[in-house]
Amino acid sequence: MSDSTAGLRVSTRRLVHIYRSEGHEVAALSGVDLDVAPGELVGLLGPSGAGKSTLLSLLAGVFRPSAGKVHVGDLELSAATARQLDEMRAKDVSLMLQGAERNLLPYATAHDNVRFAQRAARRWGKELPEPEGVLDRLGLGADAHRPLAELTPGHLQLAALAVAMAVRPGLLLADEPTSQLDHAARDQVLAAIAETSRDLGTTVVIVTHDPDVAAFLPRTITIRDGRVGGEGRSGEEYAVVTPDGFLPLPLHVRDNLAPGTLVRFHPTDRGAGYLLVPEEERDE
Repeated sequence: MSDSTAGLRVSTRRLVHIYRSEGHEVAALSGVDLDVAPGELVGLLGPSGAGKSTLLSLLAGVFRPSAGKVHVGDLELSAATARQLDEMRAKDVSLMLQGAERNLLPYATAHDNVRFAQRAARRWGKELPEPEGVLDRLGLGADAHRPLAELTPGHLQLAALAVAMAVRPGLLLADEPTSQLDHAARDQVLAAIAETSRDLGTTVVIVTHDPDVAAFLPRTITIRDGRVGGEGRSGEEYAVVTPDGFLPLPLHVRDNLAPGTLVRFHPTDRGAGYLLVPEEERDE
């Protein structure tokens, strides 16, 4: 059996998700355009309530969008049948919920959790490694048959990651996978996720609010006001022009511009970009 998997491409176009709360309609997402290349490791950032976890659930096919399109690999999720979504979630896409315990059967060992997670994929005919191989890759071989109650928080999170990786998915979606961990355990989990992405080719999308986690990731995407509000590449933050021409400014820029401020865009000396110049500064 090959030790690699085919990472899945992810794309959304004008993605909208509306839900009802206390009799009112709330737009959790209001036009998200996103592209993630196969095998890429990406973080979703943003304040609480920005729609990050909603976006993750839409990519997993748990929710159907109110409008717009979601592609995972060759499958367009809003047009997919229930059977197609079941097959995708069984074989190709894994969703790690926030909190290790939400991903694990508490009465079973790590070994039994991995084997249980593989059952649906095996029924769909997917060939998979034995649980021992999955756990060994994440450094849990010695803990495979221990009760979960005896594992440290960091090892519990690694067990949850093992469950998510049990089917060798093309796309791993992880919601706050390092929350409530100390720095050493956090770094261990992040290293395991990065190694999984690199060695197996898995596409990984992580939701996080931790700036240290964001700094670890090669690419981050900020969700703000239900849209993509910016991107980070190798520690540099960039604004992103949406297909409809909307340009959300980074928060540290917006906070320094008073409401009603007029700005101009001037070509740089090299002609390769533009400078944003507040009107009052330009006239000084």
